[in-house]
Amino acid sequence: MSSTPTREVARRVFAREFNDATYTFKESDDDRAPVYVLLPTGARANRIFVVGTLTETEDVGEDSEYWQGRIVDPNGGTFFVYAGQYQPDAAATLRELEPPAYVAVVGKPRTYETDEGDVNVSVRPESITSVDETTRDRWVVETAERTLERIERFESETADEYVEMAGEQYDLPVENYRRAALEALESLEDEETPAEASP
Repeated sequence: MSSTPTREVARRVFAREFNDATYTFKESDDDRAPVYVLLPTGARANRIFVVGTLTETEDVGEDSEYWQGRIVDPNGGTFFVYAGQYQPDAAATLRELEPPAYVAVVGKPRTYETDEGDVNVSVRPESITSVDETTRDRWVVETAERTLERIERFESETADEYVEMAGEQYDLPVENYRRAALEALESLEDEETPAEASP
């Protein structure tokens, strides 16, 4: 008898780290076992939560609607989201929203290997919601905090299995992601309307 799986927590992550997360794995041989991407800072992610500026949308489907959205975070990094008939609400949102607009996306990471052997990472959205600037700013602060926490754990003596896995799979300096987090926070300070982070 199998118990109903609980929904995974949605990880907050900036585009720079997300797009480097090209390694996927399962934790069991069960066909329905969740597929995780391994973040280079040493955490697994089955769902992610991102907020950014939707800069363009396009119906890239051939036989039926299949919407692509381009979402940019404060560092200029890009998330690509794809929604079709199996994500009707998200597809409808991409169809109806007029870029540029702030959006919040919860979705599942997907990897795709190109003919050249590169791995592209995208998001299959569970939900896309139009949000305001305050929500975007709060996401930036919280995502920076989570990223710096992951880096601290990555660099600590008590590395867990996912940190070790990241060390084996990626030859990427985590300093890149620390810089991305700090640059994102600085971008908020540069704006005229500083938003207070909620506790």
